[in-house]
Formats: sequence, C-alpha cells, structure tokens
Amino acid sequence: MGFQCTCLRPEAGSTVPVCRPRPVAYCGGMTLALRNPHAVLATFEARPADVLEVRLPDGRAPGAWEQVAAQAREHQVAIVGQTRAEPRRREVEGGRAGPEAMVRERQSVPLDVAFAGASAGGLWLALDSVQDPHNVGAIFRTAAFFGVRGIVTTADRAAPLSAVVYDVASGGVEAVPFAIETNLRRSLEAAKTAGLWILGSSEHATKSVDEIPRDRPWLLVLGNEEDGLRRLTLDTCDEVCRVAPRGEIVTSLNVSSAAAVLIASLSR
Repeated sequence: MGFQCTCLRPEAGSTVPVCRPRPVAYCGGMTLALRNPHAVLATFEARPADVLEVRLPDGRAPGAWEQVAAQAREHQVAIVGQTRAEPRRREVEGGRAGPEAMVRERQSVPLDVAFAGASAGGLWLALDSVQDPHNVGAIFRTAAFFGVRGIVTTADRAAPLSAVVYDVASGGVEAVPFAIETNLRRSLEAAKTAGLWILGSSEHATKSVDEIPRDRPWLLVLGNEEDGLRRLTLDTCDEVCRVAPRGEIVTSLNVSSAAAVLIASLSR
C-alpha cells in the first residue's frame, strides 16, 4: 500500500510541505524503499513518474534529502511525514530509521536493446552468479562512472536488483541499461552475434588485462564471489584475463573491486 496526498501545508516547526496521506495501492511492478538520496535523485532525473512517495521522519529533510523533497514538490510526489514512533518501530524490527522514498523498480530491456550499437565500440558487462547485492550495486556504480553500455545478469543464482543494489549503486542502476535473462550462455552467444567479443575474468587466467587488445568491443564477464565463472561460461569466452597482483600476501580481489580495475583498464 502507498499513500495519496490530500494536503500540502507544512507541519508545525517544519519548512517541508507534508501530505496528509490516505492509503492507495501501488501498481506497475515491484516497489522499492530507497534510503540513499542520491539513488532517489537519479530516479527523479531518469523517470520521475516512478517515484511514488517520499517519507520524512517528523517532516524534516536532512542533507541531500532536501533536494529530494524539492524534486518531490516539483513533480507533485507525495511527501509523508512520519511520527517519531515510526523510525523507532523500524529500528526494533531490524530496519534502518530515517528518510526513504518508495520507487518502482526499473524495467529490464531485451538483449537486442542491451547490445544495440555494438559495432560502434564500447564495453558491456555480464554477471555470472554474483550473489552479494552490495557487490552488484558497486558494479553498477562503477559501470555508470565509466560509461559501460549495458549489463546482463540472470534471473536465477544471482542477487536480484533489490533496494540494496539501488542504494549502493547511488544512481548507477538508472544510468546503465540492463537485461535480466534466464540463460547466460545464450545471452553471450547473442552478444557475439551482435558483434561483441566475450572476455572472461578469472584469477587463474594466464593473461593480464593489460594484454587484452583495445581495438574491439568487449563484453566482460564477472563470476561468482567464491567459485568464479562457471565452466559453460568459460567455454563461451573468446579470451580470459586477470588483474595481476603486485603484492605477495593478498593475491586476489573481491569481485566488485576486480570489476572496477578491469573496467577502468578496458575503458582507456
């Protein structure tokens, strides 16, 4: 359930106009409670109609939430003032207190849209069973920063694109088109048909990312946190590379850290 505004006057002691809500049902996809204001601001910029409601404890908007409140007023999105009891109740139930926004999830795109323009060059990503939503969010944020053209992930054996992913990505989910597929290998074959070369990443690879040619469009595949790339995925790759360690004690990186290094290297 959501809320619909019936009044826009500020509450006593607040400068933020707050709605007097009445319940209404949300429709049109899953609704996410986002708590990173930068993720919410990115949603306002990309698809303002999908921001359904902003919730501000006591009607106050700390820090960047003031910008969120301003965007909500501009787009006539309900701003709901929570009582002091509501944040405390969320903390008792294991949640986080503080402002949040209710946002519809962004819809995935078909593979032909995700791989559009492959002949013009660029970098794409695929996630093979990456299961930690913090890693997925960090990868989306890095991908958006470096202008990655698209991301393919899977519906099974992978972290769903939850509110945690959106918050950690800090707007990255809004910036990069993504496709959610049931069969990654078929998706990689479709990428090849579209003109992309498939580059696997593995700490066991013999070739460093510095040896990978930059004169072709790549789809970089990142593997599971513990097991890496699956065998069928590896068999589909045209090349496999690694980030070569320079130290002697730590010889591997978390998948999101490795992704950042690989994306930066391939984007040069």
